[in-house]
Amino acid sequence: MNKSELIEELSMRMALHPKKAESMVNTILTSMVNAMKKSRRVEIRGFGSFVMRDYKPYVGRNPKSGEKIKVNAKVLPFFKSGKDMRDRVNEKP
Repeated sequence: MNKSELIEELSMRMALHPKKAESMVNTILTSMVNAMKKSRRVEIRGFGSFVMRDYKPYVGRNPKSGEKIKVNAKVLPFFKSGKDMRDRVNEKP
């Protein structure tokens, strides 16, 4: 599912105008990004949590040429699914 499909689903389920559904989705995503920019954890009960993880610099390889390259330190979002979501995804029909 991509963002436009999520907006369409929200619009249909909640009987909202698509522009209103788009605004709601954008507000939620912007709020999550702003919280993560401040190194805050975002937790959605029954779904999972997002945290920022620090990654140290390392020497990697260019997959095309095999040449060694230096990869700088970075901070990236990390998602951990909640137990409820894992259970729902793994349910037998």
